[in-house]
Amino acid sequence: MPELTTVGRWLVVLGLGLAAIGGLVWVSARAGLPLGRLPGDFRFETGSLTCFVPLASMIVLSVLLTLVLNLVVRLLNR
Repeated sequence: MPELTTVGRWLVVLGLGLAAIGGLVWVSARAGLPLGRLPGDFRFETGSLTCFVPLASMIVLSVLLTLVLNLVVRLLNR
């Protein structure tokens, strides 16, 4: 069983990571990037029910995060 200090550190790192991602989403929205409004993002509305599937935005973010993480790992392995 891991120590509570280790679990606490991981929770802090996870929280800071989520805050950073939230900040990036906020900045991209303020910068006018069309995430969530790309041609492959689907929105279905019927009455009071709305279903939003940001397929193209998820693919773009996945590619960008893959590139960034690959660069970080390569820089750390030197």
